[in-house]
Amino acid sequence: MNIRILSDNTKLGAVAADQAATFIKKSIQERGWANIILATGASQFQTLKHLTTRQDVDWSKVAMFHLDEYIGIEPTHPASFQKYLMERFVSKVDPGEVYLIKGDTVAEEECRRIGTLIKSRPVDVALIGIGENAHLAFNDPPADFNIEEPFIVVDLDEACRRQQVGEGWFPSIDAVPSQAISMSINQIMKSTHLIVSVPDQRKSKAVKCTVEGPIDPHCPASILQNHSSCFLFLDKDSSSLLNHVTN
Repeated sequence: MNIRILSDNTKLGAVAADQAATFIKKSIQERGWANIILATGASQFQTLKHLTTRQDVDWSKVAMFHLDEYIGIEPTHPASFQKYLMERFVSKVDPGEVYLIKGDTVAEEECRRIGTLIKSRPVDVALIGIGENAHLAFNDPPADFNIEEPFIVVDLDEACRRQQVGEGWFPSIDAVPSQAISMSINQIMKSTHLIVSVPDQRKSKAVKCTVEGPIDPHCPASILQNHSSCFLFLDKDSSSLLNHVTN
């Protein structure tokens, strides 16, 4: 795991975006195309803001996949991740291909549809975050490290749902959906490169178990220790509980 600690979230986003752009351009140069995964949420604001300014990336040669989506949420809902990505990424760079998860359809059928698509498009770069409960995508603890399907239906635990309220996506915990379609842990780990942006003090405990704890389903992000090209970008706050980190 390659760990970078930056002074603040803005710098974190700029450096993470730079590393992602480097890998995306390399894939385009070598194969004529790049397949990427994008996460959403507050942790990705600065990374996507900086990435979408990169005019040196030929976005027409990029296919974008979507990490997760609430079940029962329409794409016009303020908390919809489809809406988030359309506004913060797709409308800004006009990628060559866009594969979004439809949360307002039959979940099991949607898992099969988007799963079939991603099986034929090996992922070059995944830009992801870590939840306050150390989830990856919506794989809350204890996460299933063994399931092979690319996309699965998951139950959202209380800590995850409270995070969504805390970030301002929903007015109350009762308004947060109880289920979501999520990319599985195994599928995330198949990405050639992982760009993991994790700012803020509220993520510090999750960062500590990810970096310094054992690989454990109760800390889903700890599985990142097994990835050969994982770049973890932290700020001073999110890294504040770590004991030994060489920047």
